[in-house]
Amino acid sequence: MGTSDSAAVTEDGRYDVIVIGAGFAGLYALHRLRGVGLRARVLERGDRVGGTWLWNRYPGARCDIESIEYSYSFSDEIQQEWEWTQTLPAQPEVEAYLNFVADRLDLRRDIEFGTAVTSLDFDEEAGTWLVATEAGQRYVAPFVIAATGILSEPLDPAIPGKEEFAGTSLYCARFPREGFDFTGRRVGLIGTGSTGVQATPVIAEQAAQLFVFQRSAPYTFPSNLREFAPGELDALKAQYPEIRAAQRRAHTGAARLSAFSVMSSMRDPRPLKKATREEQLRAIDERGVVGALSWADVLSDPEAGELATKLYGEAVARIVKDPATAASLVPRYPFGCRRPVIDTGFYEAFNRPNVTLVDLRQDPLRRVTKTGIQTGQAGYDLDVIVYATGFDAMTGALTRMDVRGRGGKLLRDVWAAEGPLTYLGLQVAGFPNLFTVQGPGSTAVTSNYVTGMEQHIDWIADCLGYLRSRGHRVIEALPAAQLDWAEHAASLTDGTVLSNPACNSWWTGTNVPGKQRFFLGYVGGIPDYRRRCEEIAAAGYTGFALS
Repeated sequence: MGTSDSAAVTEDGRYDVIVIGAGFAGLYALHRLRGVGLRARVLERGDRVGGTWLWNRYPGARCDIESIEYSYSFSDEIQQEWEWTQTLPAQPEVEAYLNFVADRLDLRRDIEFGTAVTSLDFDEEAGTWLVATEAGQRYVAPFVIAATGILSEPLDPAIPGKEEFAGTSLYCARFPREGFDFTGRRVGLIGTGSTGVQATPVIAEQAAQLFVFQRSAPYTFPSNLREFAPGELDALKAQYPEIRAAQRRAHTGAARLSAFSVMSSMRDPRPLKKATREEQLRAIDERGVVGALSWADVLSDPEAGELATKLYGEAVARIVKDPATAASLVPRYPFGCRRPVIDTGFYEAFNRPNVTLVDLRQDPLRRVTKTGIQTGQAGYDLDVIVYATGFDAMTGALTRMDVRGRGGKLLRDVWAAEGPLTYLGLQVAGFPNLFTVQGPGSTAVTSNYVTGMEQHIDWIADCLGYLRSRGHRVIEALPAAQLDWAEHAASLTDGTVLSNPACNSWWTGTNVPGKQRFFLGYVGGIPDYRRRCEEIAAAGYTGFALS
């Protein structure tokens, strides 16, 4: 891009910072940037705030981290004013919360809705980014913050015949805002990741018949979902200083129940391989599926992991009445190499007479037809097909845009060739002044997103203040530092289930055809990650070139 392109943008389109996305990260970024005196504009493709929680409004959509921790910590006023109703918030409540925050902080005046960013081009001479949108708007800013989310770009399932279906096709990642009435309908649900697990019990209560098409069985933990008791939330609010401090100390950024912390909070200090049969059975008698997995050696010893999976199958068989269905619901991959799912009645749903599991490992899905779904051995006549087929996680929201850095290099091409390398999950070498929030190489994959996100936004805002105070216009990750970080992050998975070739999931990008296998997270934990980021900043941003 030449300087003439950015020079043509009027003053109305010029800002200190452009923020892409108005979810949790984008809203907080706008608030923090205002606080340090920077003129920022948020560009949001949706028609309102919410980010991931605006689009993912499928039946049963719910956070798997407790509401009091899946929330902003920067404002005690907001903490005290907002009233959560349940321990694990449903999608409408999270969306309402983000709207409350946007109003409380008067953020909407600096957000442009219905504005889908299509390209970012770095002007090397001017040291600025030209941001273009689908509608042809153009903005210029020295800095861009990509608050684009880690699970915001849904996968379009490559299933033959999808367009031929004469019934209703619904996609969980862009579900109708008004909802959908499944009453009296024959429904096919494709996918049993977190979305499918949450949607199954809800659809089952309405549908005349529900067929759940499962390619890979999940590990799930029963949730503690319930309404807050009278006075309970007030008592928790009074403890917020202690709760937030515990979050910052917690490896996963969640001190209470979550998909991550449930294991550490119920871990048996004994190794499963040394447990007697009586002790194993007692564990699942007392704690169900959690008791099958919460042993000291399950995540580090492959043999113990196999024993845990078998014991998990025994726990599932105590819930699901049909032996064949129960057997199909047992995962065939090591526990820990995918994010576990918090569920509310998933296994119990298969005891309903109107719910049938179709195990695609035994009978692969061949195509969608005009009347339903055809597998290798059977045909299923359906009125509705619901696609719960996952996301191009972590990188998809950025690679869908044309992001061009130094020398016109395209980010998607760089990541396709080298893997999604970043420095700290915050910047990519060759793409100056572009900050990624919870990008590849950050703690986003294995932690409470909000805890990690706040740290990222605070670090970025402080960095921009540092640059301005010293007259710097450009900050760019150094290739050597980026490579060192990637090697360090990879080394932390050595000897764990994450290094197992059988470990395929969105964590490694293997759910996307053609995407390079690459573990997308940092498993060192939030306290260690935070310490490293603080040390780098205190030393004058080592690993970055400032000019």
